[in-house]
Amino acid sequence: MSTLSIEERVATLEAEVVKLRQKVESPAVPVTPWWEKIAGTFAQDSVYNEAMKLGHQYRRSLRRRSPLKRKANYVHS
Repeated sequence: MSTLSIEERVATLEAEVVKLRQKVESPAVPVTPWWEKIAGTFAQDSVYNEAMKLGHQYRRSLRRRSPLKRKANYVHS
């Protein structure tokens, strides 16, 4: 194994950093956000539609409750 001087090792590392920066700043393949990759996955899925309906109903039930009822559920110590 050849021994490299500090200057040669630093030059090699700097060249690697340049390559890494180029990969990060301008990737060869455009990065697609995760939500675009899964968009439409559940189209026409009755189970998914039912889950969304139930979630909506649950959130609506929380909004209908008055602030007094919310406080009544809180136990003071």
